[in-house]
Amino acid sequence: MQSSSRLFPVSLLGAELRGDLSEDVYLLKPRNSPDASVELAVTRLGRADVQGGRGVPVILLHGTFTNRRFWYSPKGIGFGAHLARAGFDVWIPEMRGHGLSPRNRSYRHNRVVDYARYDLPAIAAFVMEQTGQTPHWMGHSLGGVVLAAAAGGGYLDQHSAASLALFGSQVSRLYLPLKFPPVAWGGHLLLGCLPHLSGMRLGRGPEDEPIGVARDALRWHGLFGRFGCGRENWWQGLATVRIPVLAVSAEGDRQDPPAACERLLRQFGSASREHLCLGPRNGFSSPFGHVEMLISKTAQREVWPLLTDWLRRQASTSAEVQGCATREALC
Repeated sequence: MQSSSRLFPVSLLGAELRGDLSEDVYLLKPRNSPDASVELAVTRLGRADVQGGRGVPVILLHGTFTNRRFWYSPKGIGFGAHLARAGFDVWIPEMRGHGLSPRNRSYRHNRVVDYARYDLPAIAAFVMEQTGQTPHWMGHSLGGVVLAAAAGGGYLDQHSAASLALFGSQVSRLYLPLKFPPVAWGGHLLLGCLPHLSGMRLGRGPEDEPIGVARDALRWHGLFGRFGCGRENWWQGLATVRIPVLAVSAEGDRQDPPAACERLLRQFGSASREHLCLGPRNGFSSPFGHVEMLISKTAQREVWPLLTDWLRRQASTSAEVQGCATREALC
């Protein structure tokens, strides 16, 4: 079968119509990481009644214990489907071993650095090849953390990310017990006995998570821990980022509280930084929660339109900047 890309092998897993939406699922085989068995499923959503050109590309990253269905259901409900109906070209990757992405050989040891260093650049390259545009990125929970890691590590820059939106994402919340080395050591020992973390058993979601990602969290929140990998200090690297950033938090989010989400936002060096805190204090009818900020009827009414408007503003600004750059090049 002929590859759908000139960058690396890409196969089309399926092309379907789901009501008023078109759904194309690709399987990417980047072969850019030490584990050559990695394959990444990426779903493209668009309006079925639109022929030819599509809108501005937006890439949506899911968080832990979930998959592409966080962003849209088989019935076409969800924020991803909403963006597609609003005219955006929506791309939804599934991380290694999630959803339609098969488990790679080293699945158990997958870490955030693998997602940030290898997978996101490959996804960005493929989307830009297919669309001819720089995509906007949105990530929920761990998805937002991976975006921050990729930006702080220099794996995503202005050429591969027009803007970033982080939903319920933070790396600085204080977990006091983990500051005691015996507790952290015990956590690592316990994780070493498990094949993976089961979302179903933990009541967190339909997917499993690799042990490597859990160990990353223990390291970051432990004594003298920092957001990074090895000699790479992603936290310091964020200060050099110039990509526009939006951080969305919720008053009712006990997992990733607003103060910690805002602290991550402040670390970015971007000239354009916005914090949207959802809750009654800011005029919303609900305090929302970690998931409810995007998946709820209240979010559909009150949050989705705000996020869509923000994306449109970013797309307009990106188009103006690109136009100025083109004119300068011609001169």
